[in-house]
Amino acid sequence: MGTAVGVPAGVEPAGTDAGVGADTGASGAPSGVGAGSAVVTEARTGAGASAGTGSLRTAEAMTSSDGDLTVAHPDTVGVTLVGHAPSTGDALSTGHAPATGPTSVAGSASGTEPIELTGSAEGTEYVGRDGSAGPTGSAGSAELIVGSDRAEPVGRSRAAEGVQPVEVTQPVGADRAAGAGGTATAGPSRRLFVSRLVAGTALAAATATVGAGAYGVLNGPKVKRVTVPLAKLPRSAHGFRIAVVSDIHLGPILGRSFAERVVRTINSTQPDLIAIVGDLVDGDVADLGPAAEPLARLRARHGTYFVTGNHEYFSGAEQWVDEVRDLGLHPMENVRTELPGFDLAGVSDLAGEGEADGPDFERALGGRDTARASVLLAHQPIVIHDAVRHGVDLQLSGHTHGGQLWPVSYLAGLQNPTLAGLERYGDTQLYVTRGAGAWGPPVRVGAESDITVVELASKQA
Repeated sequence: MGTAVGVPAGVEPAGTDAGVGADTGASGAPSGVGAGSAVVTEARTGAGASAGTGSLRTAEAMTSSDGDLTVAHPDTVGVTLVGHAPSTGDALSTGHAPATGPTSVAGSASGTEPIELTGSAEGTEYVGRDGSAGPTGSAGSAELIVGSDRAEPVGRSRAAEGVQPVEVTQPVGADRAAGAGGTATAGPSRRLFVSRLVAGTALAAATATVGAGAYGVLNGPKVKRVTVPLAKLPRSAHGFRIAVVSDIHLGPILGRSFAERVVRTINSTQPDLIAIVGDLVDGDVADLGPAAEPLARLRARHGTYFVTGNHEYFSGAEQWVDEVRDLGLHPMENVRTELPGFDLAGVSDLAGEGEADGPDFERALGGRDTARASVLLAHQPIVIHDAVRHGVDLQLSGHTHGGQLWPVSYLAGLQNPTLAGLERYGDTQLYVTRGAGAWGPPVRVGAESDITVVELASKQA
């Protein structure tokens, strides 16, 4: 509580008026104002009634040679003014209180405590609601505004002889979110903290996920093993292992060192045959020929076979067909070869149809002995229906990357009959590998890269 005291000794108040807005005298200018009197020129409450609730906005008080009036005001909930007022005057319901005796004004400002003002001013006058000043004295006026938490001066003391103005301003500090009872509600700081915490956690999780996905691609594919039984496979071919790799995507990021890692991984599985089912590169031979050179070190008992993917046609498929042949691989452009226990066929990619080099199933599969098991190499899974019509037992494909990035996998699943893994379509089985590399950003999320070793099983074994 703040207190201002300055009543000279021996001066007694003429009367008492404890209510704000109480009519205590005749209207008109006050008279007989002597030492030990104070004036509250205007006090308004939020409700327009005496002793109402509100908050102190501003006030001015005077000091005189007969007594010092000082004002000490912390942020206030209730305000009490006690002083000697003129014996006569006009007291309005909105707060004019030039009454005889001490006058009190009560109000509230959220988050503050009451103060008491007691003092004296000599030769004071009051200011009416219309702004007119009474004829007595020239010390000035003080205006108290109750019902707002803004701190701004609304009155100015008029200097008189021996009188110095004192300006009282309530600082803005009340919690604007406080309720009517002065209790502050939860501010935005907690919501801001929670939102920042959630955003930070999401960012950290996303960063960790992308980092792990990039590491998985750059570190090379893992080996996956699948057993596929074929009804027509002879017992002599039981356990035949085909290392299936697709979508290596050699380019500016995945270069020669990545190709070497893929070659080492494939050779470590000791396959009987290696099948590269498209999208080997993303560029010209002139730029990526050195990156592809490690493919010459691939080793399998029955050799390495290659079919084009859609990305080979972006830069010119024919140049890569010639390049892989020079590296010791066997390009399969709509052709078939007989291996011990089954026929191996390969078709060009659908992207080659614009260059008169699309898939030709009749050329690759027509006229063969249908009693023998057949395995088809085709880059895109979508040609499975052609494979079914031509009596293929197993189709090996890539292209999808398993979706590569979640949630892109949902879109890839809509465009392909099988996104990844082994599925059956009639008498034909389709296996789709997720691929060894990545296209675009070298990142995989929810679709780990792989090299799959498909082991053929005979039902006669």
